[in-house]
Amino acid sequence: MFDPVIAPSGTLLGLLQRGRGDGTLHALTAPRAEALAALNHCVLSDPRRDWQVENRSLYYARLFLDLGGELDDVAAHLFDPEDALDADESRTGLALAVLGHLASYGRRDALALLRRYAATGANWAWALDELALRDDDSGLRALAAPVLARFAADAEGDAGLAVAVRDAFEPRPWRLWAQDPRPSIAARVRAAQETGSFDRWQRQLRPTGPRPGWSVRAVFEWAQQGLDRGAALDVPAARCLAAVAGPADRTEILLAARQGDDGARCTALRYLADAGDSGALDLIEAAVCDGSAPVAEAAVAAFERMRGAGAVDRARGWVNRPDPLGAAAGRVLACRGEARDRDLVLAALREAVRGEGPDAPALWTLVDGAGRLGIACAAPVLRHVYRETASSHLRGRAARALAATDPSFPAGLAVECLWDCEETTRELAARHAETGDTRVVERLRRLAADPAEEAEVQTAVRSRINPDLPTV
Repeated sequence: MFDPVIAPSGTLLGLLQRGRGDGTLHALTAPRAEALAALNHCVLSDPRRDWQVENRSLYYARLFLDLGGELDDVAAHLFDPEDALDADESRTGLALAVLGHLASYGRRDALALLRRYAATGANWAWALDELALRDDDSGLRALAAPVLARFAADAEGDAGLAVAVRDAFEPRPWRLWAQDPRPSIAARVRAAQETGSFDRWQRQLRPTGPRPGWSVRAVFEWAQQGLDRGAALDVPAARCLAAVAGPADRTEILLAARQGDDGARCTALRYLADAGDSGALDLIEAAVCDGSAPVAEAAVAAFERMRGAGAVDRARGWVNRPDPLGAAAGRVLACRGEARDRDLVLAALREAVRGEGPDAPALWTLVDGAGRLGIACAAPVLRHVYRETASSHLRGRAARALAATDPSFPAGLAVECLWDCEETTRELAARHAETGDTRVVERLRRLAADPAEEAEVQTAVRSRINPDLPTV
C-alpha cells in the first residue's frame, strides 16, 4: 500500500484525514454536500499511514450519523469490479469497519451491505468479523452456504477452509455453522476446526530456531543465516545468547561485537547492551563509525535500550553528533534524562521537526520526553506537531505533552480533542477540557451515553460530570 496523500491541515479534507476533532466540528458547519464528499473520500481512500493501529472507523461512523450520510458511494466502492482484482484488505477494510459501527448504531442499510459483501466480496472475512459482533444468529446462518461455497469440495479447498477457520478473528459464525442443522455444512465446518487445531499442535512440535544446548557460536551462525535470507534475527538471537552464554564466553562475545560478521556483531551488541556490559558503549560507538548499515542500525537500537546512568552520561556527550547516534542520544535523554537535560531534549525536538517534518519517527520519543520533563518552551513546537502530523497516535502524544507543558491546553486544544479519532486522546480531553465551554458539557454527556465509546473514556467523563463517582 502506498503512503496516502494527505491534504493540508487547514482544509476540511486534511482535518478529516488526520482524524482531528476539528474535522468533525468543521464538517458540521460546512455545506452538507461538501462535508459528505470529504468524508466519503476518507472512508474510500484510507488516509492512515499505519491502518492496522490507527483508529478512524468510529470517528467516521459518528460523522456519517451526524450528517445523515447515505451509503451509495461506499456500496459502489465495495462492489466495484476492482474488488475482484485487488484483494488487499486495506482497500476495503476501513469502509467495512465504518459499516460495522453504523450497524451497531442501528443503520439497517449498513448491516445489509455487510451481509451482501460477506457473501460476494473479496475481503469477505473482514465483513464476517464485523457481522459476528453485530448480526443476529439468523443473519449469520444465512451466510454459511455462500461462504463455504468459496472453498471447493476437494483437498485444496478443505485446506483453505481450515486456514480461514483457524485465522478468523471472531469465531462466533464458525461455531454457529458447526451446529448448523444442515449436515453438509456442519460436518464440513467441524472438520475444518479439527484440522486447524491439529495444525497448531503440529507447529508446536516442530519449532524452528535455536535448541537447548546450542553454543554461542551456533547462535551467531543462526543470526547470520537469517541476515543472509534478509531476515534480521539479532533481537531473538540476543535473547538466545542470554540463555546459553556464561561468564567464560564474554571474550568471544566482545570479539564478535568488535569484528564479527554482521549477524554476530548485531547480536553481540544487542546482548551486551541489554546486559549493561561495561564495554558496550565503546563498541556501540565503534560500530556506528565503521560498521555496515545493518550493524550501525543495530548499534543505535541497542544503545536506546540501555538503562544505566552510564548510558545517560554518554548520551549527553553524543547528543550533538550529526549522525544517527547523536539523534538516538537525544531520544535517550528524552526517556531517561533529568531536569538539567531539558535544553538538550528541546534542541533535539526542534531539530527533528526542522529536519524531518512533523511525522518524523523520532518525534514519538522526543514529544513524550518534552512532556515528561515539563519543558514549557516546547509548547509551540508541540502545537505544530499536533496540528500537522498525519499520525493520530503522534497527535495524541503531543496532546499529552501539551497537557503537561501548556497552560492554555484545557481551554484550547483539549476541547477539540473531545472529538478526536483516538480514544486515548478523548480520554485525555475528558480529564482536562474546561467545562466553561458549553460544547464541552454537551460533548461529555454524549460520550457518557454512547454505547460505542470506550470504557476508559466514559470513566473519565463520569469523573467530570460527577466527581463523587468512583473512577475505577
